[in-house]
Amino acid sequence: MSILTSLIQPVANIATGIIKNRGELNAAKHASKLARLQNDADWEARAMDASANSWKDEFWTIILSIPIFAIGYSIVMDDPEIIARTKLAFTALEDLPDYFQMLLFIAISSSFGLKGVDRLMQLRKK
Repeated sequence: MSILTSLIQPVANIATGIIKNRGELNAAKHASKLARLQNDADWEARAMDASANSWKDEFWTIILSIPIFAIGYSIVMDDPEIIARTKLAFTALEDLPDYFQMLLFIAISSSFGLKGVDRLMQLRKK
């Protein structure tokens, strides 16, 4: 019986070690997720505090609304030239260098407190 015990004991110790390591790994993953969530919450709170006295999000909201108002005005006043000029403006923006478009995108995203620009960039590529 002692030979059987001496064979089973090391296998049992290995199995116990594997189970313990998996438990520690799961605990570490959980702690990492909690820390990430806390960091995200802290970042959002800081972004809201920083934008409390800032006009940049209002500025970009106004700028981004201008084409909508221009098209609405064009339809109401029956002036298709405004729509044509709005399309021309968007064509001109599209012709800007990619790096400038990305910088503009990042500036606007950050002014609205959008974190994860990399995820938004992936959506833009689709």
